[in-house]
Amino acid sequence: MAFSGGVDSTFLLYTSKMILKNQIIAVTATSSTYSNRELQSAMDFTNLQNIKHKIIRSEELEIPEFSDNPKNRCYFCKLELFGKLKKMATDLGFSVVFDGANYDDINDYRPGMKAAMELGIVSPLKEAKLTKNDIRKLSKEMGLKTWDKPARACLASRIPYGEKITPLKLDRISRAENFLEDLGFTQVRVRYHDDLARIEFENDEMKRIFSKNLQTKIHNKLRDLGFTYVTLDLLGYRQGSMNEVLKSKK
Repeated sequence: MAFSGGVDSTFLLYTSKMILKNQIIAVTATSSTYSNRELQSAMDFTNLQNIKHKIIRSEELEIPEFSDNPKNRCYFCKLELFGKLKKMATDLGFSVVFDGANYDDINDYRPGMKAAMELGIVSPLKEAKLTKNDIRKLSKEMGLKTWDKPARACLASRIPYGEKITPLKLDRISRAENFLEDLGFTQVRVRYHDDLARIEFENDEMKRIFSKNLQTKIHNKLRDLGFTYVTLDLLGYRQGSMNEVLKSKK
């Protein structure tokens, strides 16, 4: 099972372990686009639940079709990742590879789902028509700490389509978001626009920004990380905001 440590994949792994016992292996792929904090979270969960866990390297930046950042970059990422998982499954004697896609994903722009379909990856949550809200509710009932975990996404999703994805940009984004999370913000995105950082917070957290001391602290930190300008997105956090440019061109 492809396991990121997020809300969906944690719920799926936990329930799969209940049914399949030891006939499941969690596999987490590390890369420049995957936060070290998320990796540690995934490792902590599998250790706690005594689930066999393999960590593999999947460096998307070595794939030109991904690093050039076209609008369907996720297709090439998932094609490479799921291809590795399929081979691993065959080598280990497993017949099925799961992923954590949920029912809401069918209404979002998800080119990676095309790769999953082509390679025969099974998405049990999507097949069961479980939405993100359903999964959070069930996770809470089961006592999973991830029930209210903020949504996470590949760090590349902070960079506008068509702009080259590089390790330096991804590291700058990761360090900026880690800093903001350490300040107590739960759902945050730092969108990368050349020398400008556009920050998205949840609306109910946005008011904290208007403390002068906090504004200065955030500005100075992101300047230290290499951004010249630091701005606040007035609409707040919204999933897939970089896809808004695709809708505007239709």
